[in-house]
Amino acid sequence: MEFSADANVLYGNACDVEVTRVGKATEVRFAADPHGGPECLWFCFRVRRLEASSTNSVRLVLKHFGNLLGGSDLEKMRPVVRYDSGDWERLDPGVRMELPDGRVQGVWDVDAPETFFDAALCYPYGRAEVDRLVRDAAGYWRKDTIGVSQAGRPLVRLSNDPGAPGCARAGLYLVARQHSGETPGSWVLDGFLRRMAEFGDEAPLIWAIPLSNIDGVEQGDYGKDNFPYDLNRAWSHPPMRHETHVFGADVRGWSNRCRPVLGIDFHAPGGCESDGVYTHVPDPKAYPEMHTAVSEWAEAIKADLTRLYAAEDFGRVAKYASRWETPSFTKFFCATFEKPALTLETPYATCGETLMTCDSYRDVGARLAETIAGRLGAADDGGVS
Repeated sequence: MEFSADANVLYGNACDVEVTRVGKATEVRFAADPHGGPECLWFCFRVRRLEASSTNSVRLVLKHFGNLLGGSDLEKMRPVVRYDSGDWERLDPGVRMELPDGRVQGVWDVDAPETFFDAALCYPYGRAEVDRLVRDAAGYWRKDTIGVSQAGRPLVRLSNDPGAPGCARAGLYLVARQHSGETPGSWVLDGFLRRMAEFGDEAPLIWAIPLSNIDGVEQGDYGKDNFPYDLNRAWSHPPMRHETHVFGADVRGWSNRCRPVLGIDFHAPGGCESDGVYTHVPDPKAYPEMHTAVSEWAEAIKADLTRLYAAEDFGRVAKYASRWETPSFTKFFCATFEKPALTLETPYATCGETLMTCDSYRDVGARLAETIAGRLGAADDGGVS
């Protein structure tokens, strides 16, 4: 066989892998591995050329498309590839292939590699990208290890100031990648932090956890509802995971060293959602005051994201069934500090007609930073507090 394929790469995820010759074409058939959880979506793997040949294309075939979270419209799933460790690029929309019994597979034809190419659901983001962000900010962001994950990996927090007990500076607490495969959240946070660094001392005090579920990130887990407990449903008292034990202590420490204003949790939605960026707001019947407070932020953010990125239905009350009854980060934050917190959902591939690149995600984050900085500036004149 001229090619091989496997998930033996950083963030690797693929299973049920077959490499086969179909006429003059090579097919790499694969499935997204749930890695022990009830949901699957993330995939990341490498295709290697084993010998010289005249083959100039490879067909990627995603099996079990209907089993993916949000696996509804194949044309809205646009994976990424990179050749020989070069830059990542988007693939064209997939072709729907329906099997005789009605099951659906996704097909993408790509150029064959000289040596290898990597394929993934979306642009990966990990420790190397966090380090690049810190370097590019030239000392603005301090990087601290505040604890370890359940598997013993460092839990990293970025901050622009340690604050001080009783400090009145407006404060933000940010988390990303509680669901480890939701890489758009990290890219948006990256753009947010880069823009905030440009405000210098005028920025609010910010503590951010860029890779919350670091075990899942590096193991290639999708991470949504993974056992033993979804990280974003482990914010109970006592915490249901060691990571939320660490983060809970950290956010309480943060709250004593600033004036808490807002919490943000960066996510990505179902695999084929494409309406645009949106946020979850509290149920107005159950939490009327907090619904109003979060909705005010949501309306301002939507206005600044404009039609380029924002979904028309921007501030949504979550109505999907949850496997867990324990609190999310936003519920924990609102209940603990009586301050608003929101979840930002950014699609994997497109926001309406906008095809999302790494720069597009960063632009979403930069616009979000400008909205928040502007509203906090107005706070001194009687605005948001």
